[in-house]
Amino acid sequence: MAAPAVLGLLTPNAAAAAELNLERVNHYARSQEQVTSISQFTDLRPSDWAYQALSNLVERYGCVAGYPNGTFRGGQAMTRFEAAALLNACLDRVTEVTDELKRLMAEFEKELAILKGRVDGLEAKAGELEASQFSTTTKLSGLATFVVGGVSNNPAGEQVTFNYDLQLNLDTSFSGKDLLRTVLRAGNFDGDRNAFGGGLSTLEIAFQEEGGPDMVGIDKLFYQFPLGQSPIGGQFTATIGGRVGQEDMLALWPSAYPSDTILNVLTLNGAPLAYNKNLGPGFGLWWQDNGWSVSANYVAANGADSSQGLFSSTSAGTSTVQLGYGQENWGLAAIYSYIDAGVGVPGATPFITTQIEENDVNTNAFGISGFWQPAKSGWIPSLSAGYGVNGSSGSDLRTSQSWMVGLQWSDVLAEGNSFGMGVGQPAFATATRNGAASESGVWAWEWWYQWQLTDAISVTPAIFVLNNPGGNGGGANQFGALIKTSFQF
Repeated sequence: MAAPAVLGLLTPNAAAAAELNLERVNHYARSQEQVTSISQFTDLRPSDWAYQALSNLVERYGCVAGYPNGTFRGGQAMTRFEAAALLNACLDRVTEVTDELKRLMAEFEKELAILKGRVDGLEAKAGELEASQFSTTTKLSGLATFVVGGVSNNPAGEQVTFNYDLQLNLDTSFSGKDLLRTVLRAGNFDGDRNAFGGGLSTLEIAFQEEGGPDMVGIDKLFYQFPLGQSPIGGQFTATIGGRVGQEDMLALWPSAYPSDTILNVLTLNGAPLAYNKNLGPGFGLWWQDNGWSVSANYVAANGADSSQGLFSSTSAGTSTVQLGYGQENWGLAAIYSYIDAGVGVPGATPFITTQIEENDVNTNAFGISGFWQPAKSGWIPSLSAGYGVNGSSGSDLRTSQSWMVGLQWSDVLAEGNSFGMGVGQPAFATATRNGAASESGVWAWEWWYQWQLTDAISVTPAIFVLNNPGGNGGGANQFGALIKTSFQF
């Protein structure tokens, strides 16, 4: 009989009776991985002292469970509750009760009763949670950001302000491969009143709800799903949404900078017109295979307005095509965007912004961007860089260009902390009609340090300098300083 060996396995010296490893208890109690032959265990040898006893348990009663990787782990200690679960699994398969089995049952009578009560209680709680949970297919995540700081020589004011941005992301999957994303957002970065919400000093997280500050609104709502394999290999993925961003429909984002965003102009891959993050009704398709990707999409900011439509000349649409190649540590992409009049372009001088948003100006925007990052943290930083050149037709704007370089060091001073700096020029006019504008010397610099307090909380002090942000050569430079605190949940 195998019972003596089982008694040896179930000695109280293994662990105190009060300990309960629910995962291992359920493993034996449910007996989902019962084996039919002792040879199925890769870590058991005939020379092991309990080999014959375990062989008897397997062959005569079939009540020994292994681990998914084919091991038994006989040298691993177990608690008396786990031992009781093993005994209970064996008793369910035993038809003849011998004296030794009676002794085992008496020995663990107390643990078996407690175990049954606890398992019944857990099953009841699990059933109650499942019945009352929000959704079995939806995951909720959030990001709350506080910003305290100010900007000198800014038309919106020079006072120190306290602003916030809140994002709630609901990701739903119906098949395990698709994604329905809903983003609820609120903030109080009012561009007319706040230095961090307008112009080149705008922060990347500075959300402005159309209904006004402190109003919760739908920031994103789109559905993404696979279309299957292409005839030449690779996978197609489609996206359609009533409120989707251009960046949501790109298979590759060609930048590793920054881990914690500061100025919006330095997060647009050096080509802020091509990567304008236009937001509205739209649709797109991308193809990926062995690092290569091709993305094509269309977004119309006014596509929900029946007086302007989805495809009219006043729909404020952006049509984008991107070719990219990326691996774990590096990536490169070339992009082309056709920008209709009325699109709100970020990261540009006031002259260009006015020309595209308010005048009948259409723009062909080109960009090339890439990144490289070391395999391990150290003195060598990650490098991200990009360049954009644009040609416009109509009104006074003809050509413009832009570029950026971003460096980021990981694990600076402490593991998990990062330091970064970025420099570049926003989109500025290089040629105009009738001498409408002469823009030069427009620069943006930023330095920041991300202090990771916990996995969910980070504090990022940052400073930035904007040289000639008005683009007319007569405006004063701007200096900004802030402390950003982020909470992920």
